[in-house]
Amino acid sequence: MVISPGVDAFAIAVYESASFVKRFVVELFQRPIHFRELIKQCYAVGVLSLPLITLTGFVTGIVFTKQSRPSLAAFGATSWLPSLITVALLRSLAPLVTALICAGKVGSNIGAELGSMKVTEQIEAMEVSAINPFKFLVVSRTVATTLMVPALMLYCCCVGLMGSFLNVHGNEATSLASFFKTGFSTITYLDVFASVTKSFVFGFTIGIISCFKGYNASSGTQGVGRAANASVVLSMFVIFIEEMLIVQIINWLRGF
Repeated sequence: MVISPGVDAFAIAVYESASFVKRFVVELFQRPIHFRELIKQCYAVGVLSLPLITLTGFVTGIVFTKQSRPSLAAFGATSWLPSLITVALLRSLAPLVTALICAGKVGSNIGAELGSMKVTEQIEAMEVSAINPFKFLVVSRTVATTLMVPALMLYCCCVGLMGSFLNVHGNEATSLASFFKTGFSTITYLDVFASVTKSFVFGFTIGIISCFKGYNASSGTQGVGRAANASVVLSMFVIFIEEMLIVQIINWLRGF
C-alpha cells in the first residue's frame, strides 16, 4: 500500500509537535528555573501588549453596543444592553479578541526571534555554553503567554465594559453603578471560570506553537519569515477550533 507524501508529512508534523509538547512538560518541572527570563517575557507579553489591548477592547465595547442597540430598541428592551454586553464580552469576545491580538503581536515576535536565533546558530552556541536552550527559550516564553493572556483578557473585558458604559450613558444616562449592577446580575461563576480557562488554553497554544515554529526554523532569513507567519496563522486556526470545543463543553456543563 502506497501512502501519499502529504500524509507522510502530516504524520511527521504531528509526531514532532507531540514530541515538542512532551519535552516542554518534562522540562517545565526540572531545574534550573530561569525566573529573570520568565519575568522578562511576562513583561514583553503582558505590559507591552497593554496599549493595543486597551484600544481594541475599548473600541470593541463601543462598537458592539452601537450594533446591539437598534435590535433591542425594536422590542423596547434597551435596558438589557448592560447584561447583553457583559455576557458577550466575558463569555466570548474578550477571550477571543485578546487571544487573536496576542497571536498576531506576541506569536509573530516569538516565531521571528527564535527563528532568527536558530538560523544564526545562536541556539547551538547556547548548548556549547552549557545552557539548556529549550528550558531558557521555550519554557519561559510558553509559561509567560499562558500566564499573561488570562490577565490581559480580564483587562480587555474591563476596558470593553467601560467603552460600552460611555455609549450607554450617552444615550440612556445610565449611572456607572447601575450599569455594572445590571450587567453582572446574569454572570455566574461558571462564566468567569470558563473564560479564564479558555484564556489559559489560548495562551499556552500561542506560546507552544510560536516556539515550535521558531525553534525549528530553517533556510536562512526566508525561514525566519515563514516561522513568524506560520506562528500567527496556525495559532489563530487552533484558537478557533479550541473556542468551538470549549464552548460545547461549557454549554454541556450548563445543562447540569
